[in-house]
Amino acid sequence: VRSLHVLLPVTGPLAGDSAAMGEAREDRPGLVIRRAVPADAGVLTEIAHAAKRHWGYPAECIALCRPGLTVSAGDVAGNEAFVGVCGERIVGVYMRGRRNGTWELKHFWMLPEYMGRGFGRALFRHAAGRLAQVAPGAPLEVESDPNAEAFYLHMGCERVGEVRTDWQGLTRTLPLLRLTP
Repeated sequence: VRSLHVLLPVTGPLAGDSAAMGEAREDRPGLVIRRAVPADAGVLTEIAHAAKRHWGYPAECIALCRPGLTVSAGDVAGNEAFVGVCGERIVGVYMRGRRNGTWELKHFWMLPEYMGRGFGRALFRHAAGRLAQVAPGAPLEVESDPNAEAFYLHMGCERVGEVRTDWQGLTRTLPLLRLTP
């Protein structure tokens, strides 16, 4: 079970410095967006698990989804990954990469207590802005948890299909979303 993948159009102001893109202030006060480092992997996995539990999934489902919710140091090193930080605390993460020639949002997770407060919007805008810098005109694809679909639609994504996932006896149909510049 993969986390999120969506094709998104880039709208709104782009965050970050195209020269450095290391650390950037976003449009959400108190949020700093910086590149993730491999040492962040454990915290990022904890955030993914907390976010999935927030939607009321039973423990058995979380256990089955563990591989898709786990962010390894290699994942961070091998993909473009950024974290949203408030104070000293990492509160969200996104990871973007390519699969079969398509840009996809591999992970996008927020701590539940930061959901619905604009932090996810700021992090998503950063992800779309970074893609516009590295691949102008390219869409972004997201396989969304059904509970997160409304967020992505609000961010300008369009539902373009569904992805059926069969894994260890668990069958799910996930919304396939696209952000197109």
